[in-house]
Amino acid sequence: MEHITLLIGIVIVTALVFDFTNGFHDTANAMATTISTGALKPKVAVAMSAVLNLVGAFLSVEVAKTISGGIIDETAGVRPEVIFAGLVGAIVWNLLTWLAGLPSSSSHALFGGLIGATVVAVGFDAVNADKVVMKVLIPAVAAPLVAGLAAWCATRLTYRLARGRDEQETAKGYRAGQIASAALVSLAHGTNDAQKTMGVITLALVTGGVVAPHSDPPMWVIVSAGLAIALGTYLGGWRIIQTLGKGLTDIKPAQGFAAQTGAATVILASSHIGFALSTTQVCSGSIMGAGLGRKGGVVRWSTAGRMVVAWGLTLPAAGLVAGGAALLADQGDWGVAAVAVLGLAVSGAIWLASRRKPVTHDNVNDLNQPQGVDAAPVEPAGVITAALQAVAPPPAGPLAAPATASSAAPAAAATS
Repeated sequence: MEHITLLIGIVIVTALVFDFTNGFHDTANAMATTISTGALKPKVAVAMSAVLNLVGAFLSVEVAKTISGGIIDETAGVRPEVIFAGLVGAIVWNLLTWLAGLPSSSSHALFGGLIGATVVAVGFDAVNADKVVMKVLIPAVAAPLVAGLAAWCATRLTYRLARGRDEQETAKGYRAGQIASAALVSLAHGTNDAQKTMGVITLALVTGGVVAPHSDPPMWVIVSAGLAIALGTYLGGWRIIQTLGKGLTDIKPAQGFAAQTGAATVILASSHIGFALSTTQVCSGSIMGAGLGRKGGVVRWSTAGRMVVAWGLTLPAAGLVAGGAALLADQGDWGVAAVAVLGLAVSGAIWLASRRKPVTHDNVNDLNQPQGVDAAPVEPAGVITAALQAVAPPPAGPLAAPATASSAAPAAAATS
């Protein structure tokens, strides 16, 4: 076996940078509802999530095998610079969607980047299309639907069991349950998402002749990937936490518990069978399901619509950026250096733009704080939610959702 070259070292460092962005981009998956309902303080929540992401990285390597020897044919002439270009595409898309406060899929950004760079540098034959369909695209569609349905059922059951009881009395128990379920989601996220970086690093080692094809990730790869995603998680992606916790629906403790439990179940089951699904899409689907599960609950469909558009754009957008980077990196050492410089410049510009309207742990629960740079404040219930409320009006008593001025005005106009 060959020694690790400078180029492979650059790929490994870039992969760990992606893992870091994955951590702060996806912190919201586990902690958004826990923070929004007050079950945990923001800093405590992200610290707990970071530790459990690290632990989860050691639980399985099935998803890593899907990445290192699944979607890309590692024997088709894929070179380390191709993987480097794919990672740059994924990182740029992660940062752009973080700036906008959109919970897009870090996983799909990685897949899109790898596929785009491979197609440009090697050709379509180097992509295992059947694996992409079976282990990426089908789970991308099915997982959020399954998680949303599970959360809807769990929310309905939860409110039925608590019917007639004081909401303040039951909220304490549900907040405790939220902490436990959030811990499970964090563990599941580390199990699924940290493995993707492990798989990319292992793929780079295979293409560079450092390890044999179809090898499991070495222990140092598992440790470094776990630490990188844990550090990113601890810093907290407050913009996306705000979108999922406050911008998508109004979450009560019972709904948060149901949403997180459903999401964790889907993620852990998928990790066990090697499906490299998007934890972001699963958790977003769960939150929407929980929002619809409470009578009178509000789902802000314009925010949901922006999220779905971002989901659809992630694979092709990251692929296009990575394809351009692959064309440049294929020119030799100066091309790789140019890709690195451009990637750093774009990342720095995105960070500077984020400082214009910062979102931190101090204002993450502020309902009047916009999500992203140019987003409008949280909007009232839309047509779909109003129709659902007409069919299933809010219950009377302590479980009823308080009416807002924005929703009461249209009602008054309708009766005048």
